[in-house]
Amino acid sequence: MFQPVSLFIGLRYSRSKKRTGFISFITFFSTVGILLGVTSLITVVSVMNGFEGELKKRILGIVPHVIVSKEVAHKKTNISKAEGFKNWPTLREQLLQQKHVEQVTPFLSSEALIQSSNNLQGVLLQGIIPEFEQNNIISNHMVSGSLASLSEHPYRIIIGRALASKLKVTLQDNIRLVLPNKTIFTPMGRIPVQRKFVISGIFDVGSQVDDSMVYVHGKYGAKLLRRNGDGIDQLRLYLDDAFNAKQVARALTKVSKDEVSMGKLIFTTWNDSQGALFSAVNMEKKMMWLMLSLIVAVAAFNIVSALVMVVVEKQGEIGILQTLGLSRSGIVKIFITQGMVNGFWGVTLGSIFGVLLALNLNEILALLGLNILGGGYAVQALPIKLELLNVVVIALSALAMSFIATLYPAFQASKTQPAEVLRNE
Repeated sequence: MFQPVSLFIGLRYSRSKKRTGFISFITFFSTVGILLGVTSLITVVSVMNGFEGELKKRILGIVPHVIVSKEVAHKKTNISKAEGFKNWPTLREQLLQQKHVEQVTPFLSSEALIQSSNNLQGVLLQGIIPEFEQNNIISNHMVSGSLASLSEHPYRIIIGRALASKLKVTLQDNIRLVLPNKTIFTPMGRIPVQRKFVISGIFDVGSQVDDSMVYVHGKYGAKLLRRNGDGIDQLRLYLDDAFNAKQVARALTKVSKDEVSMGKLIFTTWNDSQGALFSAVNMEKKMMWLMLSLIVAVAAFNIVSALVMVVVEKQGEIGILQTLGLSRSGIVKIFITQGMVNGFWGVTLGSIFGVLLALNLNEILALLGLNILGGGYAVQALPIKLELLNVVVIALSALAMSFIATLYPAFQASKTQPAEVLRNE
């Protein structure tokens, strides 16, 4: 098969056994270093992607991507505040027509205390309409009971498994909801609004909301809050991608200004409440990229050491090739080819091992008896999300580092003067 002479000689040099043991060691070390770096980078990035995906699913599956509330201005104070929706069914239909919006559900919310005979806990009370919540993450993670039970009987409540454990309660037990910010006058003086509820469902999402959020029917939540009608004061939007929230909020703000029928609306995204957490995860992910990329870079630049010594060793042969008419660019291509062979094998094997390790990491950890997450987690499996794009980017980046590492020794080889080298031959 025909091959360019530079490629042919470069491949022969890379397969040559006639070299010192030290050069062979450095060459082997650089290839193995790239292999380990690429393998580690693919595995760690896959785990970080998995953790980010779990956070997105478990937290942003419950936290509204965008919250819509109505704004009115007091004539005297000119201060804006949120008020209840009277026409929320119409507004809901309008919002469902907007781009990226997949679901719109009405709700009301308030801070509350939940009390059992054994304990007291602060929670976020949400009043919902179960008919609109049948396909949400809470409905899909019910351990006992169902969301529909909120409509079947009055003053029912659904709580998380973690909260039920803290309160030492179970299905059909009575608990008391107390609203410290709402008070009423009684013969004994002003006391917080409170009401007994029966637990009709327990959910387990596997995030911090399991012990901090409770659900009641919107109608009974409105009665507890002393509101007229269904008491709905907010709409939550679930999007096709939670990270489109800011874009959607900006678009809806513009639409609400143009359409008088919508009224003055306030759009609040999940970034305001959970943005710091995801920013921290994203920063940690980038730092892992940086640190492991440096490992690949160090391994790739070991190619420099190996090639420099090869250039010194091959001075005579380089001089002979130049006297036979091989150009300086041809000499450069020879040593780039030789260095890239080492990088190619390291990247190829590293990518294969990285993909295999990422796909079988949980099985390997179980086989070795390692418990990375600690005893506080019921599920010990690491979330793994292997993305083809990440593998391609890592492989191409490692190859680019290997290529850059070959440039200096290759150009040094091209500067060889045949007359000087061959004088003593």
